[in-house]
Amino acid sequence: MYRIGIDIGGTQLRAAIFDEGFSILRREQFPNNRNKSPEENMDTIIKFINLFLSETGAHEPCTGIGIGCPGPLDFNLGKVLNPPNLYGRNNFELASYVSQKTGLKAVLNNDANCAGFAEARLGAGKGFHSVFYITVSTGIGGAYVYKGELVNGAHSSAAEVFNLIVCEDSYSHHGANAGSLNEVCGGDALDRQASEAFGRPVTAKELYDELYLQKKDLRALKIIDTWFNNLAKGIANVACIVDPDIFIAGGAIALKSPGFFEKLTERAKAYLIHPDSFLLEKAKCGEDAGLIGAALLAQEEGMGYGE
Repeated sequence: MYRIGIDIGGTQLRAAIFDEGFSILRREQFPNNRNKSPEENMDTIIKFINLFLSETGAHEPCTGIGIGCPGPLDFNLGKVLNPPNLYGRNNFELASYVSQKTGLKAVLNNDANCAGFAEARLGAGKGFHSVFYITVSTGIGGAYVYKGELVNGAHSSAAEVFNLIVCEDSYSHHGANAGSLNEVCGGDALDRQASEAFGRPVTAKELYDELYLQKKDLRALKIIDTWFNNLAKGIANVACIVDPDIFIAGGAIALKSPGFFEKLTERAKAYLIHPDSFLLEKAKCGEDAGLIGAALLAQEEGMGYGE
């Protein structure tokens, strides 16, 4: 029994074929070209999937295709709405397009939800009833999994912490709230803040690894200190509402920034009602979390298009 996962990012499109034990049998990666239509970009992945299906034929059934994509989305319609970190894809009916082109059931969900689903079922959250996942990468995303099931909300907006306001910063883009986690804590936000502070292009990686950790530049220290403080406020706000057993952090910035978990744990405890019970763990599924979670979604019954 095969399962297929698709992970859509701002610059890359990834797809993988999984077996029943969620081992990857095949994987491909393609550029997500802003100068091409969403259909043209998706056709590269669809070609990869259809080639696999034609080679395997009817020898082994495929449960379907799960798709993880930056939100906001409408899960019920399988539709991309207006993601702040994914340009030129507004109102694209993604799930139905993939289903029509492959002949398989396709289900769409938030990319952070997919990663959080994988972590809760198979990763760092395995064995916990209440799991909140946050991804710190180009943007900020979240997922809440309760008793092994994703909590999507009435309007596909549960755990959409990207829009959670944590400060009075005035910057916003593409519909996100000014002062929200995405606008002040994502990788793009750090690029912007650092470039403004230093008067030249500075990436989030250079800011953290070189200017903050190595050179201890005062401008970098201020940006990173504020960054941790805003992330901690976001976690504390979530804890007030959800009070999960465990928080899990993933995403390139969280996983590749030395001292991230220790610093964020220390800062978050200052805002929590029960600081001694706070548990923050590193995501275990790595860069494949989104693909694994999407494939997990593909096996859920009563979801998707093309059934």
